[in-house]
Amino acid sequence: MRILLTGATGYIGKRLLTVLVSKGHHVICCVRDKTRFSVRESLRPHIDIIEVDFLKEETLNKVPEDIDAAYYLIHSMSGSQKAFDKLEAISASNFVSRINKTQVKQVIYLSGIVNEKNLSKHLQSRKQVEYILKKGTYNLTTLRAGIIVGSGSASFEIIRDLVEKLPIMVTPKWLNTKSQPIAIRDVINFLTGVLLNKQTYKHSYDIGGPDILTYKQMLLLFAKVRGLKRRIIIVPVMTPKLSSYWLYFVTATSYHLAVNLVNSMKIEVICTPNNLSEILGINPLSYEDAIKNAFNKIEQNEIASSWKDALASGVLDADLSDLIKVPSHGCLTDSRVADVSDVDKTIEKIWGIGGEHGWYKGNWLWEIRGFIDKLFGGVGLRRGRTSNDKLVPGDALDFWRVLLADKKNNRLLLYAEMKLPGEAWLEFKISENKLYQTATFRPKGLFGRIYWYSILPLHNYIFNGMIKNIVS
Repeated sequence: MRILLTGATGYIGKRLLTVLVSKGHHVICCVRDKTRFSVRESLRPHIDIIEVDFLKEETLNKVPEDIDAAYYLIHSMSGSQKAFDKLEAISASNFVSRINKTQVKQVIYLSGIVNEKNLSKHLQSRKQVEYILKKGTYNLTTLRAGIIVGSGSASFEIIRDLVEKLPIMVTPKWLNTKSQPIAIRDVINFLTGVLLNKQTYKHSYDIGGPDILTYKQMLLLFAKVRGLKRRIIIVPVMTPKLSSYWLYFVTATSYHLAVNLVNSMKIEVICTPNNLSEILGINPLSYEDAIKNAFNKIEQNEIASSWKDALASGVLDADLSDLIKVPSHGCLTDSRVADVSDVDKTIEKIWGIGGEHGWYKGNWLWEIRGFIDKLFGGVGLRRGRTSNDKLVPGDALDFWRVLLADKKNNRLLLYAEMKLPGEAWLEFKISENKLYQTATFRPKGLFGRIYWYSILPLHNYIFNGMIKNIVS
């Protein structure tokens, strides 16, 4: 079957793609920017990649007509907290308009559980998108999930940050809200199980695991699995705004995502009973088993996708291809060169930079810079990296974004997503047994230049030490 996959670079999309190909389907992957779509070579004969932006109607003519089914996995929750609902409505409308002109039999939409009367803006938007998608001439199947638990999922990483960093938590009252978490494995099984299954046409199903838990219980169960003793004190005085700041400073989440999460976490997300598990023969994992599964993947360094690698987890709005050509006009640079005795080992060190490995010089200064970045609303250092030894374009790397990771030509190019009075690039390139390390800064106005020159002594200490330690 020929399957259209939107959101192919997202947390769910990346995992779903592999499973669809393993089941013998040919997948047409819709991406906004081909340069940040990286897949295993073994998948390439079974996929087509098309650049489509569903906010730009003129790009939709690239969607082929000969498709059997389509997955709608587009959402903007991490973006602007004010405008994401309007963007989601436009995307859905443009999608319906184009898909109606194809041979598609079924559209599968992954939404959120929307059973309460008073919904958050995020969940109301999910409901609105479902209403728009129902206007199509195809058969719509909607799956509604709450908290998704898996290695690299936003919910899992936030819970992990809270439990592993805070022995005692003073928390807002929404921790008493009930939810029905589901393992990422089961989400993928449901998404593939309903594919072209006529019993599921024109139906909506809530999907969840067997456990109904408060967020407090979820945190304590997580601590139990990790062998940690944690105490949680719930106070009624934390407003939604204070709660958002609390999540933002303690975890790796962006502020916009924190606001949307807090607004959603005040609402119970419990499944309305249905027979989908029986139809598909799926026995969902318990919350505890979902956590254990996630850590098995982490320990084996097999995280297939992470929410942090979505562009919305940072500040980058442009396509990666627009930034790969590092500017020179009006820029300030710090360029250093060192001899390389072992190219392979040096590349290995470069590809391992950031995250748990640190930056090879002055890690305490990087930590301070990350803390300052958080204070000013930036991403900070807490995003880390998805894999310990792999980098692909689009990956988050602490407060950088990977623009280019070309081992064939020994070049790694990063773009800064920390708060800056300008734009910054950091490049590593090996040529003729020499490592060229270049930091480029394009200042915005006078303050940008003052910023650059004021930290020159720190640059000299960090960048000089960094290149020496990389080649040593």
